[in-house]
Amino acid sequence: MGFPGTWMTESESVVYRVVPKCACSTIGQIMYYSDHGEFFDGDIHDATGGMHKWAIEDSQQLITDNVRGHKSYAFTCVRNPYTRILSSFFDKICGIQRNGKRYRGNLVPMLIQKYGIEVGGEDGKQEFDQVASFRRFLLFTRDTIRWRRPMDPDIHWSAMSGHISTFIVNGGQYDKIFWTEAFNDGMQQVLDAVQTPHPVDLAAIPRFNESEGHGPKRAHPVEDYFDDLSMHLVYEIYKKDFQLFKYDFENPGNKMPIGEIDLDEVHAKLGD
Repeated sequence: MGFPGTWMTESESVVYRVVPKCACSTIGQIMYYSDHGEFFDGDIHDATGGMHKWAIEDSQQLITDNVRGHKSYAFTCVRNPYTRILSSFFDKICGIQRNGKRYRGNLVPMLIQKYGIEVGGEDGKQEFDQVASFRRFLLFTRDTIRWRRPMDPDIHWSAMSGHISTFIVNGGQYDKIFWTEAFNDGMQQVLDAVQTPHPVDLAAIPRFNESEGHGPKRAHPVEDYFDDLSMHLVYEIYKKDFQLFKYDFENPGNKMPIGEIDLDEVHAKLGD
């Protein structure tokens, strides 16, 4: 299986396991900048050079040797499951993607037909009942994860623990897992632990939110989207994420973690 979703700087200063919807565009650009002294011109996910990625065949052996030998500092970043799934809905389901089309072709029409979801019209700009549609999307998400129907789960809403575990199961070890909600603190700790060809001044780094502006703006506070049933569904899907990364399941309105991440616990529970 190897190390899907793993990126590494060309200098091999640092290794990162990508978790979708968790500041991955910004982290990728910081890694690129730390090697080259400039940002990648475009969406870092489109870069096919200047960085090693598991999706690039020539990078796979280098990444494998590095990770299995734990030659470099390895890290990843997580996000509150409530805000992450909401962000996936507004970006991927309601939004028009950077190619000018809907995400995954016929996915949205299928959701409209089978789950009664609305997405704000052709351009995603019209008003619609965001709460009702989001809750129906949650049913679809649960169906994909629990029964792999009507399709396999998508990387943007499959559990973070699933992404993070592949790295451990195949012989990797994390030195740091930090929260998107405390991004500067966590990313600074990573930068302090490694030596990069170019120094990175985190305060001067722009945020590369590639999904921003794709879809309609969230019209309500986070907690308004989650009633008792929605919370139950979210817990069914993301139980490990809440437990391992110390997020507050009881209060969808609290995006901040309520404990410290225990790396030994993460490795033990996701390494099976």
